[in-house]
Amino acid sequence: MDRRTREYLAGRFGDYYRRADPTLPPDPDAREWGHIPWTGGESTTMVRHQSIYDLGDVGDFLAREAPRHVYFSAARYDDPGANAMDGKGWQGADLVFDLDADHLPSVDPAEATYAEMLAACKDALRRLLDLLEDDFGFEDVTVVFSGGRGYHVHVRDDGLADLDSEARREVVDYVRAIDLDVEGLVRTRAVGGTTRRELRTAGGWGRRTHRRLREFVAELATLDDDDAKERLVVFDGIGEGRATTLLGAFDGETVADGNVEAGGPGARTLVEALARETVAAETAPIDEPVTTDTHRLIRLPGSLHGGSGLVVRRLDRSAVDAFDPLVDAVPERFTRRSVRVDVTDPGVVELDGDSFTLDAGVQSVPECVGVFLMTRDRARKVKE
Repeated sequence: MDRRTREYLAGRFGDYYRRADPTLPPDPDAREWGHIPWTGGESTTMVRHQSIYDLGDVGDFLAREAPRHVYFSAARYDDPGANAMDGKGWQGADLVFDLDADHLPSVDPAEATYAEMLAACKDALRRLLDLLEDDFGFEDVTVVFSGGRGYHVHVRDDGLADLDSEARREVVDYVRAIDLDVEGLVRTRAVGGTTRRELRTAGGWGRRTHRRLREFVAELATLDDDDAKERLVVFDGIGEGRATTLLGAFDGETVADGNVEAGGPGARTLVEALARETVAAETAPIDEPVTTDTHRLIRLPGSLHGGSGLVVRRLDRSAVDAFDPLVDAVPERFTRRSVRVDVTDPGVVELDGDSFTLDAGVQSVPECVGVFLMTRDRARKVKE
């Protein structure tokens, strides 16, 4: 990034911050603070190991320094400004999850547009929130659009702050269903003097698999026998005979109980196949190091992302579905005028409810588009 572009962005970020109202985390004085300034050269310099007392009033600091990126620690410390981690006096940390479109198995960053990547990440966010709220019962959940390619979720429920990295990794393993024992979702239970195999329906991935099983059986009920058998035999290990047995055994009551004994080996084969489908459809591909790192720095809501010019936006839980980052995270201050830029990486940009097809060379664009291009090194600022 050349000097003119860097100075322009720093100036406009400062203008934004003079009227911004960043959302501070709970206990801001116990958190470490960090930021990346608009330095020249290829490398970026992280300024960290600061307390809020080093910054002073956060709003004044942001307006004065206009940093490229702003962070606070998930952890709380006795002395957050200490230069060595061992000297900070760790008190505990929020449980933080990061979803980044670049890490989604369904997204090819080389092929997908920015809008498509964000849409895929929104779907992953819904799955993550469903797991955190339904399976873990977490209540104090804060959702934040990262300003870049995804979302952060902060959980501050009582009793979580003291979790060490290994305990947090167990949460990650559950959310991502890593090394899930599919066969272990079925248990053997004594019933009336005999034993039978049942799907674990009380909670967790057993409950989720049971829900999918019930939906599948309801689908079979809408089909005639031949079509239902055809639907069943697509699963490896289920032939014509097992399909016939399953159709006779999977009445509503049996399925409601999670009983997979009456259907014989075919029932257990079906359950295991549906469990794998459930995992594929309902896991959330969170970034493990973010959750397991008890000293992690995370973006400040209300700040600007220096790689997009978009706002790191905190979302009400009820607003998640309606949120459109390419509209709702565009700073209003960058929508009021046009700027001249030299486009070096042409293509389509979708922003602020519009789509722009940009050729290479000098042209005038809405400022939010210009800032987006410049922060992503797709354009340079030219003289007005």
